[in-house]
Order: sequence, then C-alpha cells, then structure tokens
Amino acid sequence: MKLTAKFLIAATAAATAFACFAEGAASPAAKPDLAKGEASYAAVCAACHAPDGNSVIPVNPKLAQQHPEYLVKQLQEFKAGKRVNAIMAGMSAALSEADMKNIAYWVGSKKAAPGAAGEKDLLLLGERIYRGGILDRKVPACAGCHSPNGAGIPAQYPRLSGQHADYAVAQLSGFRDGARANSVQMTEIAAKLNDREIKAVAQYIAGLH
Repeated sequence: MKLTAKFLIAATAAATAFACFAEGAASPAAKPDLAKGEASYAAVCAACHAPDGNSVIPVNPKLAQQHPEYLVKQLQEFKAGKRVNAIMAGMSAALSEADMKNIAYWVGSKKAAPGAAGEKDLLLLGERIYRGGILDRKVPACAGCHSPNGAGIPAQYPRLSGQHADYAVAQLSGFRDGARANSVQMTEIAAKLNDREIKAVAQYIAGLH
C-alpha cells in the first residue's frame, strides 16, 4: 500500500509539472505595450527621428511604418555592436528587449510621409536598377526583396518607400565599404555598385510609393 501511495503521489506531481510546462510552452509572447512604446520613443528617439517617426533630417532614417521586427533587430544589433554607430550604440544601450519591442511596434504603427526625388536626371537609372537589377554584374533587382512599391517584406526586408536619399546612400555605401556589416546579402550586392548607381537607386527610392 505504501509503495502504491508513493507511486500515485509521484505520478500526480509529474502530471502537474507536465501540465505547467505545457501551459508555459503554449503561452504566447507578451504583446507590445504601445503606450510604453510611445513614452520611450518620445524620450529616446523623437529628437532625431521626429515625434511621429517621419524624420526631417536627411541623414536620419524615417522610422514610421517600418516593419517592427526589422526595427527590433537593428536595435538589438546596435546594442550588441554588430551594427556600428556611436550615437545609436549609446541610445540602445539602456533599452531592454521589451523597450525595443514597444518602441518598434509603436513607431511602426505611424503612417509614413511620402518622400520626393531631388535629382531627376538619375531617376531613370535608379528605376532600371531597382526594378531590373544589373544583369551583366549579377546585381538583383531591389524590387525582388523590397517589393515594387518599396513596402518590403515584414520580418525579412525593410520598407524603403520614401526613405531619405542621403540616408540610403550612406547605408549602401556603408555596406559596400564595410562600415556596415550586419547583412551579408546587402554587402555582396552593394559591392557591385558604383557611386553613381548608389545615388541613382537612393534618389528613386526617395520618391517611391
């Protein structure tokens, strides 16, 4: 009887533990807190990226309507030093994973303001590369990953539509020259582009919508 009782107690404990484990494994990830995200964004990000994420400073990217998963990844990589930027390293250092998620989902929910191309003479070249790539150098069309209208693909490829041309030039040049090393795919593509082609693509992206 004693052995039977002990067996029953052990079995009950194991079943309870398994149930708790199963419940914990099935519980969904915490949802982003948009109110906290707005407060954190206002305190940490708004000065450079504007209160609604539509930066008016050409070297600072527009964040409004960007895919939240992409923004979280970039903040994580700034904090870890995988993506190098002295200002962003300092800004991201104090952010927790929850902070990053809250900020990213809040600013991603804001509507992006349209941009405009500044150098019309480069638009034809920019459009040709964006939509068709450069066949003889095996440069793929930007539209293949970032979509024809620049909306990108959530969680994989960022939204480019309306992004500042100066910022896009800096990032493409950084990928090509090794200053930005957090995407092997983009490093390989940018390595095949010259300055004029980078500028043309950036100008086309700025007016894309």
